[in-house]
Amino acid sequence: MATDITDYRDIFLNDRPMMDTRAPVEFTKGAFPCVVNLPLMTDDERQRVGTCYKQQGQQAAIVLGHELVSGAIKAGRIEQWARFAQANPDGYLYCFRGGLRSQIVQQWLKTEAGIEYPRVGGGYKAMRGFLLDTVEQAVAECDFVLLGGMTGTGKTEVLGQLRNALDLEGHANHRGSSFGKRATVQPSNIDFENRLAVDLLKKRAGGIEQFVVEDESRMIGSCALPLPLHKGMQTFAMVWLEDTVEGRVERILRDYVVDLCAEFIAVFGETGYVLFGERLTQSLANIHKRLGGERFQRLQAILQDALAEQARSGAVDLHRVWIEGLLREYYDPMYAFQRESKGARIEFVGEQAAVLEYLRERGVLRG
Repeated sequence: MATDITDYRDIFLNDRPMMDTRAPVEFTKGAFPCVVNLPLMTDDERQRVGTCYKQQGQQAAIVLGHELVSGAIKAGRIEQWARFAQANPDGYLYCFRGGLRSQIVQQWLKTEAGIEYPRVGGGYKAMRGFLLDTVEQAVAECDFVLLGGMTGTGKTEVLGQLRNALDLEGHANHRGSSFGKRATVQPSNIDFENRLAVDLLKKRAGGIEQFVVEDESRMIGSCALPLPLHKGMQTFAMVWLEDTVEGRVERILRDYVVDLCAEFIAVFGETGYVLFGERLTQSLANIHKRLGGERFQRLQAILQDALAEQARSGAVDLHRVWIEGLLREYYDPMYAFQRESKGARIEFVGEQAAVLEYLRERGVLRG
């Protein structure tokens, strides 16, 4: 059997398909792109073997494992592994540390299915460490600039037009505000960090050494920014994006009402509109303490009228009223304070076209 694979850079740059032999509970907590979970043991089997290991030692645990995964169960799992290996001849398998589980899967594939399939040395733990180091090195070695601006100025649109942008909200599947939840769930925090690290790795391999990121708080929904990046963001230079209130209202209406409603209906079908309305209602309720009682009640009533009208006729015009109220009375004063506190770091201010031109030129000059 060939030497274990330890070129983690190659694995992630080339999206090598991989078979994760850990138990489902481990996989759910965090894995990598291009990976399929084909476990040696189920969660229950793993728990029983673990208990046996603690009480009776390694040899007894190995014997129990072979008893639990035998006969038709063993044959079925080998068949799944063999199908994956045949469909992905350039792939690898791994377990948590590159230990017993991946060894057993590798051996059974060879002896029972006649397939020699390489495994990743060090397993999940080594690859995860490599990706964490990738983020830390990028923050230490590369030039970063933050893109700031009031809610609704189109920061995501700008990032989408830059080859050196890191879309933190895209990786987190969340728009970053109190209203930022999508129709689909967010990745685990580990998956979020891994996606970001692979993005950084690929962009640096393509020669990019300057990155544009949106000015975010530590948490994007339930996903936390890697600490080195978050710390760096307290000192990075900043570009501030501006737009009219009218332009911002229209953009928020499109993103958070029209498109989000369509997203819910695409995911949930007939119940999508009801769930969309519940999501908007809950998002406003989440900030009711910061809004204050009277203001919350007023905006909540407008939102409910807007949702009722949208359900009745499809018209979304009424939503503009609560959106503009929320901007003028809540978000704008908060962002104005933030801009003032970060003023010394702002090196350029402008609307979308000017900011795009500046960031592209900056990338050429410094990247």
